[in-house]
Amino acid sequence: MLDFSLFLVPFEKEEYLEGQLGERVCFDATSTEEVERNSLCIVHVKEYRNHPRLTAGNSEFRKVLYRLYLTQNWKVKLYDFGDINPGESVEDTYFALQTLVAELVKINCIPLVVGGSMDLMHALSVGFEITEQLINLCAVDERLNLGRPEDPISSDGYLSSLLLRRPCFLFNHATIGVQPNRNPGQEMALYDKLYFDMCKLGAFSSDFRLAEPHLRNADVIGMNLDALKASERQIKEGNPNGFTLEQFCRIAKYAGISDKLSCFGVFNLLNEGSYDSALVAHSLWYFIEGFEERKGDFPVGSKKDYLRFTVVMENEFKELVFYKSNKSERWWMEVPYPPTESTKYERHHLVPCDKLDYDNAMNNEIPDLWWRTYQKLG
Repeated sequence: MLDFSLFLVPFEKEEYLEGQLGERVCFDATSTEEVERNSLCIVHVKEYRNHPRLTAGNSEFRKVLYRLYLTQNWKVKLYDFGDINPGESVEDTYFALQTLVAELVKINCIPLVVGGSMDLMHALSVGFEITEQLINLCAVDERLNLGRPEDPISSDGYLSSLLLRRPCFLFNHATIGVQPNRNPGQEMALYDKLYFDMCKLGAFSSDFRLAEPHLRNADVIGMNLDALKASERQIKEGNPNGFTLEQFCRIAKYAGISDKLSCFGVFNLLNEGSYDSALVAHSLWYFIEGFEERKGDFPVGSKKDYLRFTVVMENEFKELVFYKSNKSERWWMEVPYPPTESTKYERHHLVPCDKLDYDNAMNNEIPDLWWRTYQKLG
């Protein structure tokens, strides 16, 4: 049991109209004992010390979010745990967040983490180490966030610190929305050598299906508001290219739909009074809507509810096996792994994919997602 008063400052509940989201939120839980399993738990983290520009938190997203109206069929239980204020050091803040995440993972609850800088992805990942399972991360970001091993953790670089942890529980990292002109060439090359997955902004804009399998394969997803166009955030300085708000919310909804996802975050909010509060509120609303539409069809255990397709290949791999869900018509592909590692890789040898990957296999083309996973499993 975790006592929230140790490091959480509760949010003061306001008055809400009938049908508004705030009416459904529980604000007075004081420990994990009072939290229902399979619920969504919102927490705001005001830690920006590892960001080069931002300096303060933004709690105004709640004012927008809780006045949005829910749909009549929403059944999920929602909690607001309040704020994690900066600790004496950044590491203290990380410890508070990863402790909270670990406790929520134990009871199958999904933390919705808002605010703070993108380096909080490090703390979220460490929180999942309690499961002693390899995990997949996904960042919706213009940058790859690798960083250099000798550099401290920062908003633009948290991956190296996770790769250097022993034991290392990071199996895969995917980045959606990458803009090559915002990333050093050597970092792009190293990311590729690690067999991590990348969906560039241009490819995403042409075909959303290229990003959806990465979202469905992730345990933790972090969305960086810097990946939005500056005009979408109503700011003069920033990136002229990036996602539109509609695309950002669509990603958030598909993140919510993913049965595998166990933690979701939105980071790098600008200061109080900015338009970012509305962007975050709408992103969270669409995540919750997606969560309500979950199908529960991640293919573990019995495959009786799936159609199995075997594609005979004209290469050393002989055949590729695909599964299609009868519930959602979504696709997965099976990637072989060493039999001695069955427990370690059990959650990762069935890779979310698109029908396009099956079609490519029918033309004797090895899907890129299959190949990258095969290299990591081997």
